[in-house]
Amino acid sequence: MKSIPIILLGCGGVGRQLLHHIISCRSLHSKQGIIIRLVGVSDSSSLLVSDDIMLSGMRNEFLAEICHVKSAGSPLKSLLNHGHCQLYTGQGALENIVSIASSLGRSTGLAVVDCSASAETEQVSSLGCCVVLANKKPLTCAIEDFEKLVSHFRRIRFESTVGAGLPVIASVTRVISSGDPISRIVGSLSGTLGYVMSELEEGKAFSEIVRAAKSLGYTEPDPRDDLSGMDVARKGLILSRLLGWRINLSDIKIESLYPSEFGPDSMSTEDFLSKGLWQLDEKLKERVATASSKGNVLRYVCVIEDSRCNVGLQELPKDSALGRLRGSDNVVEIYSRCYKNSPLVIQGAGAGNDTTAAGVLADIIDLQDIFA
Repeated sequence: MKSIPIILLGCGGVGRQLLHHIISCRSLHSKQGIIIRLVGVSDSSSLLVSDDIMLSGMRNEFLAEICHVKSAGSPLKSLLNHGHCQLYTGQGALENIVSIASSLGRSTGLAVVDCSASAETEQVSSLGCCVVLANKKPLTCAIEDFEKLVSHFRRIRFESTVGAGLPVIASVTRVISSGDPISRIVGSLSGTLGYVMSELEEGKAFSEIVRAAKSLGYTEPDPRDDLSGMDVARKGLILSRLLGWRINLSDIKIESLYPSEFGPDSMSTEDFLSKGLWQLDEKLKERVATASSKGNVLRYVCVIEDSRCNVGLQELPKDSALGRLRGSDNVVEIYSRCYKNSPLVIQGAGAGNDTTAAGVLADIIDLQDIFA
């Protein structure tokens, strides 16, 4: 059996779903000659580490208990007496993550799996271990830090940072590696904004759609986190950097769906939902009507072309892959020499804890040939 030891950073929705996937796939992985061995799990304040990181890992029952406790909002330290493990908190947690990564990285290929919202991964990437990211922050930092992080490209996987479980990163990487230069990438990279746009096309009011999306759990607690376009911009930055462009987030032109005076610094979430949102209805209704009069539809997209990345609303043909998009799916079109007139199109569910965690697990398994 090939053992893949991992430390999981982050016990939020994606992290917990990943633990569920690992447990449920034990039999499948065993048939493939693989065992994923959890040697450590951390949340924002502490780290639980298996007593014997070299030989054993956390049992399935203990991993299930972690999911239960974190779903209930309790800290990891409440589990200290439930398993054979040690607890580290504060700075000690980070120091031990680095220590374990250093000890096991070069000898076993330990994978640090980052499902958090922090930037700690940057401190372990140079220690010889493999890194799997669902967290976009380490990839959207300053270009110099990004280049350092991906300097050992075979040891890092980050498929789930763009399109959740969709093979967007893998497809872009394969096309580039084949010597086929990519000239253009166009994508609807937000399930939330994809849903908003397709509902606008049905004639519904923008304010009504956003409130419905929030009640369905499609948006962040503050919908402006989605409506600002910043999440799409981060994904666009990751793809742009894959193409070799040395750009930063500040270089990307981003169109927000709300004006700055409706921003978090000027208006509370409650006021935005009750007083600000409806004031945006008419403007977006007019833009949808203008696009429709030309036989087009309005979509919120990321366009990567000519060393530039722009994010915002665009009118697109109804019969295009992006024009046919409905609901919360993601769609990405990749244009290159081989895909000049008929682009490579990737479409499917591009959001959700289950889908994202499945992409993370696939990345972990993909690293198996690097492990000793």
